[in-house]
Parts: sequence; structure tokens; C-alpha cells
Amino acid sequence: MKLEKLSFDKNNILFGYDETSGIVAMEVEGDESIRVFRKEGGRPLSEIQPFHPFFLLSDTSFLKGIKCSPAVKRLKGSGDYRYQVSFGSWREMDRVRKTISKKTGVSVGHPNSPVFFVNDPIQQHLMVTGQTFFKGLTFEELRRMQLDIETFCPEGYEFPNPNREEDRIIVISFSDNTGWEKSISGKDLSEKEMLEKLVRTIQERDPDIIEGHNIFNYDLDYISRRARMHGIPLDLGREGRTARSRSSRVIIAERTINYSRWDIYGRHVVDTFILALFYDVVTRELESFGLKEVAKQLNLASPDRTYLNGDQITWHFLHDPEKLQRYALDDVRETRALSDLLSRSYFFQAQIFPFSFQNVVVRGNAAKIDSLFIREYLRQGHAIPKLEESRSFPGGYTDIFYQGVARGVVYCDVRSLYPSLMLSEGIWPKKDDLGISARLLADLRDFRLRAKDMAAQAASAEERQFFEALQSTFKILINSFYGYMGHAQSHFSDFDQAERITTRGRELLKLMIEWLREKGCQVVEIDTDGVYFVPGSDVTSARQEEDLVKELSEYMPEGITVEYGGRYKAMFSYKIKNYALLDYDGTLRIKGSGLRSRGLEKFQRVFLEQMISRLLLNKKKEIPHLFQQYLEQIALHEWDVRMFMKTEMLQESLERYKEKIRNNARNRSAAYELALRSEKRYQPGDQISYYVTGDSEKVQAYDHCKLAREWDPNHPDENISYYQKKLRDLHKKFSVFFEDDAGA
Repeated sequence: MKLEKLSFDKNNILFGYDETSGIVAMEVEGDESIRVFRKEGGRPLSEIQPFHPFFLLSDTSFLKGIKCSPAVKRLKGSGDYRYQVSFGSWREMDRVRKTISKKTGVSVGHPNSPVFFVNDPIQQHLMVTGQTFFKGLTFEELRRMQLDIETFCPEGYEFPNPNREEDRIIVISFSDNTGWEKSISGKDLSEKEMLEKLVRTIQERDPDIIEGHNIFNYDLDYISRRARMHGIPLDLGREGRTARSRSSRVIIAERTINYSRWDIYGRHVVDTFILALFYDVVTRELESFGLKEVAKQLNLASPDRTYLNGDQITWHFLHDPEKLQRYALDDVRETRALSDLLSRSYFFQAQIFPFSFQNVVVRGNAAKIDSLFIREYLRQGHAIPKLEESRSFPGGYTDIFYQGVARGVVYCDVRSLYPSLMLSEGIWPKKDDLGISARLLADLRDFRLRAKDMAAQAASAEERQFFEALQSTFKILINSFYGYMGHAQSHFSDFDQAERITTRGRELLKLMIEWLREKGCQVVEIDTDGVYFVPGSDVTSARQEEDLVKELSEYMPEGITVEYGGRYKAMFSYKIKNYALLDYDGTLRIKGSGLRSRGLEKFQRVFLEQMISRLLLNKKKEIPHLFQQYLEQIALHEWDVRMFMKTEMLQESLERYKEKIRNNARNRSAAYELALRSEKRYQPGDQISYYVTGDSEKVQAYDHCKLAREWDPNHPDENISYYQKKLRDLHKKFSVFFEDDAGA
């Protein structure tokens, strides 16, 4: 299925105005041109396009005295950056840019800088040409290769170390989306021969995309160090170009992930670990981010999947290499399945935004929307405004009106509340002289509705998957528009208008509450754009509930649609944005960090889920027995370490942690203390699983902790008193709800 058959891509503001099809990669060639890799009729093509690097300038007086003659174009409108200054080469442009920064004493990127500059040659080229990646291609037409390695760890060491000579690569596994698979074993070849074969395999298969789980910080880094040890050039790129890496970072919600970014000429590298982190920002349903755990949680794991613990890899290489190869091939199969699920939306985004596929994965939504505005403003020769000084303002409306268990609950929400308000009331950024916002958002809403309809009418699973990914992409963009208006790094942000939107949103939700109460409904909770409520006694069926919500929708102002979101047998309302829902089919859904925090060990999360389940099923009398059962299981060491270990992600470097400890700027952490003691080179974004030892409930975890891999089931040494106290504290925290289970 291709976009051009649906006419979506005819929207030039959204999909770019250049119709060049089949672009799969772009690379800077020398200093003055861009090499474009395309696919046409299944055949790979390579061509050169001229490149004219540029920056935008507020005043041409800053160009006085420079030793070159750039092309200067006066842009229309009142925007601050009103001159587009283009150069013959990147080096020339960069020299002038730095000269201006030195003259003014203001660095590029500062809100008061006279220069607006995009520090990515490919993004610049896409912006000024209107080209985008993958036009005219399907997701399946891309050649996506998955890569995974297994490594040797000698006895007496905890982790493999690429700088230790004996810690060689022992298995390299590959697969791609054509169904091809391959495994290279260190039983048959030396490590040098394996690495040479890896390079040949990538050149022969010629993938557009190389995927792996933690491929940036582990696989490619390890491969690179071992290749250097053997004097093998890592020529993984097209035309035999050498792969290169540099330090980078990506911000994912509250996490900052430092990673080694790999650039492979003519190809993209995608890390499914990063895809999983982004996925979890929206769903908050992943408990951990290792490949096996994510595959299980997303139902991607095969029933006959081979599992090995990390400390079993070396033994199996020595004694059962066939099983190790099966395990390694299962790794690339799961990576492929994970990418199939999570990267399709980014495939569509690469057809929209002026970013490479590799970059569109890690760019924030506000930066993506900003790029659409800038591309279109440049196309129309219109000036760009400076960044606006940020300020805070009240957000969405959340409230709770009932705590405890409510029965027969209905949920309704406003369809795309903030975008609907923007469209119905004309709330747009004042700096958007060309009216891009209104046109884009209206088209996106129309496109999404059409894609949803097509998904519902799809004749095959493949077609349905295509349209679901497409409508999901449009939904992300639609919901990003409000956030863009209140984002400090957006050139068309407008904090006054953003505040107006949230104010109107709160007013509409309060209007819904008043109407529902007048109809005899008990409102339980408000969650930003929706309402949980118990209908009056006269509403006794799902059909009547839907009619009630339809009546509410008709009562709302024009352009605001309230949708029936579902019905639930019971709801446990705990705190704002923290609740549990029991479907009529028995499915339990838990939302909110107060009820499913990753800060809780698994036994606490499971106990809390079972306790809430009994509350919702009106079986609260079973909770005391459940509590005693858990206490006994802890005392008798009946659990595997996974039940009581804690997994934490390192948010800052070990050096920064040590500095803060020296300056009394933070408390000690078990995860960081273990990382400091380990042989492994931990860095931000890495996860550490550990458990607490000792015999007192009052121990400091950072003084009494071990890595989870050190736990021995034959000699369990977890701290019984410590974990029993955690259970008692959790039980006590929720005990008030056992005493009164009255429904709303």
C-alpha cells in the first residue's frame, strides 16, 4: 500500500513540495553537494545534487567585512530572520557564521542571536528542496537488516570487555525483512574472519536500515573495538565507506539517554531499545526494556523461543554452540518483530518531515512541527520569527470527586480536545502570518479520520496494519500542535494562545460535569480530556449509556464532539490520574505511577494488582489471607530474584554522581554504587537490577545490595525483614479502602 494511491501526499505543506520518489538515504559529498541514494523499480540508484548551505539573518550589516560573496535573499513579512544567506560550501558558511557569533558575542541558538542556523546539512537540503525520504515506497520495500552479537566472558569476570583480548565475539546473527537469516559462529571461524565476514555480509545484502536492540551502545561499539584490535576497517557503508561514531543523547520524557550515535554511509541505524522507550512514554505499560522482556510484554515472543541468561552464554559456546546460535537467531527475529511494530509510524514521519529516517526517530515532536513551518515559510520566501521567551501557565483540568470503588462506570472524552478548540475557535499562533497552522491541522484531522475508516474497512491484516500506523502518525501530529504552541524552542510558539486553549479546555470539562450531574450522574474523575462517571439509576444498558453521551455531545458548543469511550464493571479511584478499571470481560487496567510505579519491586506490584482486583470483584475479605500468604513466601525464600529485585535506569554519568556525593548534592544510590564497583563501563541510559541483603528492616540499600545476577537460589540471601516491611507498609497504605467498599 502506497500513500500516493490515497492522495494524502498531495498536501505539499505536510509532505514536502518536491515529488522525487524512492529516496532511501542522503549523504554530504565533499563540501558542495549531496549524494542521494534512491530505489526505482527495485533497482538502487545513486545521484549527485547541488548543495547550497544557508543560515537566516536578522540584518545584513552583520555580513560587512566577510571575505566571500554569499547569495542574499530578502524574505517577505515582519519575521525577525528576514534574510536567507546561501553559500557555495558548508565550510564557507560555517566560517561566516562563527565570525558573526564572535562579533556579537551571542552564540547561535541563543534567542537573541541574529543568526538562525540548522546544524544538519541533510535537514538543510531537505528544507530548501522540499524533498522527503521514502516517497513512493512501502515499508516492506525497505531492506531492513537486524544484527546481534554474543560475546565471550572468561571465568572470574562479571561482564565481557571488548578491550580484553580473550573477550572475543563468538556469534554474529543476522536477519532481514525478506525472511533471510544467517549466523556466524566462532566455533568455525576466528574472530578476525568473523568480522571480515560481517563486513562482506552487510555489503552483499546492502540494507537500507540496520536494526538492533541496544545496537548503539553495545553491538556496534563492541564490534568496532574488536575490529580495531584486528586492524579491520569497519567498512559497513555504501560504496565501502567506513562507519563512524560520536557521542550523542536523546531526551525521552523525563529520561536523558546518552549513546554512541553510529553513522553508516548510505544507511540508517535504528535502535529498538530507543523505540521501546518512546513507545512507553505513551503507553506506560513496559516494566523493563531488555529485548526479551519487551518481546514478552508486547506478545512478540515465539512459544519455542530459546532463552539463556547472560552468564550462560560462554558455557553454551564451549559446550552447546548449536543452542547458542538458536538463541542468537531468536534475538534478531524478536528485534525484527519489534521494529515491525514500532518503526512504521517513523517510516511515515520520514515521508513528512525534513529529517533522515535515523534522525526522525530521535527528534522531539515540537522540533518536527517547527521544521514543517520553516520549510513552508522558506518555500514561500517568508521571514521566520525569533524564539519567544517562555513562561508557565495553568495546564489541563484534572480532578477527583470520589475515592474508592465505583461500580457501573462509563467513560466519555472530547475527541482531540485541544486541536478541536484550536479549529473551532480559531486559536492560532499570532506569528503565523501565512496561516500554516490552520491548514495543516484541518488537513491532518481529515486525513486521520479517513485513515481510521480505511483501517476499519481493511480487507487484510497487512492493509489494516498500514492504516493503523498511518492514523497513529496523524494522531501524534495532531496532538503535537498544542504542545508546539507552548514550547520554548518553537519559532511559532505563542504562550498566550496556549494558555487560552487550556483555559477553554477546563471550561468545557466543567460544562460536561454540570450537565452530567443535572442528569443524575455521579462524576468520579476528570482526566485532562475525559470524564469517568456513574450514570443515574434510569440508565441500565450500554445502548442507554451511548445515547446519554450522544446527548451530551449535542449539548456541547459547535466543533466539540464528545465520544463514548467505554463502560466498566468497576473502577478503583485512588488519586488524580491514578485508578484501576475492571472490564466486563474481567480485564484489569491500572493507570498511574501511584498504582504501578516502576519504583516498586515486582512482588509489590503483583500484590497491589491482586489486592485491587479483589476490591473490584467485591472480594475484599480475601485480602488478609493474601497478605499473610505473601509474608510467608518472603520468609520461606519461595520467590525467584525477579520478584524482589529492583531495576533502575542510570540518569547521569558515574562521574557526575560521584561529584554530587562529594558535594552532598544527592543521596547515595544502590544502583550507582553497584555500577561503580562493576567492571562494566556503565553510562546514562543503562539499567541495573539489584536486590537488598542483610537481616534488618532498617538497612541502607546502598550499603547492603548485590546485582540480581549474583543471587543464588541454593543460598538465598535476600533481606527478609526489609522486604516484609515493604509489604506491610504497602498493605497499610491501602487498608482504608478495605474497610469501606461502597460503590458510587
